[in-house]
Amino acid sequence: MDITSVALYGPAAAPFAGAVLAALLPRRTAAFTSVLAAIGVLASGIALAGHARGGTAVTGSLVRADALTAWLVIAVGAVATVACWAGVHHLRDEARAGGLTAWSARRYLVLVQLFLTCMGAAVLAANVGVLWVAVEATTIVTAFLVGHRRTRASVEAAWKYVVLCSVGVGIAFLGTVCVSAAARATGAGGLRALDWVYLNEHAASLDPALMRLAAGLVLLGFGTKAGLAPMHAWLPDAHSQAPAPVSALMSGVLLSVAFYAILRYKAIFDACLGPGYARTLLLVAAMASLALAALLLIGQRDYKRLLAYSSIEHMGLIALGTAIGGRLALAAVLLHILGHGLAKSVAFCGAGQLLHRVGSPLISAVRGAITTAPATAGLFGLAVVALLGLPPFALFAAELGQARAGFAAGYGWAVTIGFLLVLVAFSAIARHGAGMLLGSPDPQTTVDTTAGHSSAAAAKPYRTGLSWVPLAVGLLAAATLGIWLGPLRPVLDSAALIAAGH
Repeated sequence: MDITSVALYGPAAAPFAGAVLAALLPRRTAAFTSVLAAIGVLASGIALAGHARGGTAVTGSLVRADALTAWLVIAVGAVATVACWAGVHHLRDEARAGGLTAWSARRYLVLVQLFLTCMGAAVLAANVGVLWVAVEATTIVTAFLVGHRRTRASVEAAWKYVVLCSVGVGIAFLGTVCVSAAARATGAGGLRALDWVYLNEHAASLDPALMRLAAGLVLLGFGTKAGLAPMHAWLPDAHSQAPAPVSALMSGVLLSVAFYAILRYKAIFDACLGPGYARTLLLVAAMASLALAALLLIGQRDYKRLLAYSSIEHMGLIALGTAIGGRLALAAVLLHILGHGLAKSVAFCGAGQLLHRVGSPLISAVRGAITTAPATAGLFGLAVVALLGLPPFALFAAELGQARAGFAAGYGWAVTIGFLLVLVAFSAIARHGAGMLLGSPDPQTTVDTTAGHSSAAAAKPYRTGLSWVPLAVGLLAAATLGIWLGPLRPVLDSAALIAAGH
């Protein structure tokens, strides 16, 4: 097997091998093996980018990798590296607190690697049916991770996640059936009717009536998994109850993998129906998501839920950029996906470390953290700064690119409304974050134990150790991408062209 084949199958094969090793090796060794598997995914993405940046695609049996695939694989690998590395320290903290058995630790490690396997398979799929199966598989695997603590709140969140996401993915299945029927009407048979390349090449000849129905179903179905309104309700509960590294993966890349399906489908819908139909649907979803996130961020009391609603906000911005379309807007969208994934993974992992230190998920229970836990709180604060879209981080460049593209394309009104809502979210997150980092401790604060976390009074002494290192690495990567793309620029340009349907 040559290096190209290794890179092509690596995004799914590396974490699957990690899952097998996690089931066989001692827990501590398996935890570090999971980090190596995540690095393997990242290395595969970089190798695929080297092959695909010239516009060529690498193909195999039911798998295909072009520049857009390579960019998403890099995003999955980068976020997974930070989350799995931080997960080593998370397991240590859970074991020290007495809330982790050997069996639950091993189950956690296996499920995380299977989660990465499913996301790798979804991104690599050359067939819309395989993509749908892989996205549905992520729902099954992550449901057990959301309910990992087995508290009432976590189990309830897991069931809510399963029900809503299964409904959403079921709707996406109906959309997939409509696309397949339209392709079969053009003479395609068997797996060919579900092949991305065939659908793109014959998009103009597909039945417009079926494709209009498919567009609505696909955007609603995969939009549910991407956390877009109105089917977003699972996201705050699931992200707040899952272990912090799992929340980092779900928010950082699972939402983006679901949106990757929308990006792929949009190019087909635009070629068949013209750009206006999908654009209108995406604008509605974007504005609804931004408005909802902005309003609900104001009154948040739980800092993990705060980050979850921030994810809805950022997915709304990604949907807005995708609706605008064009090379610049889509390049900004793809940069946003990677920059948000890195910043959000650092923020969630930092929040998990603060939770182990304080013992409460309440914002009011974390005050003056910069003085009591300078390394963790400082990096958490910088991650919040990155999520607010401030320089030098990648989200600043991405949002600036989306704004420029929107005004140039005649959608200044949508950009203006969207960024006014972002300003409301900015103010809410900044206020909550400043209180956590710089506020004065309140001795009268009542600790909430209903969310399935230990109380502050029962929290054991917390040692930071080197747990800050993966967070620093993730932030450094996010800042570097905001200043210099280097060898990733040709890949980003090629990926944006593919997303635009060229």
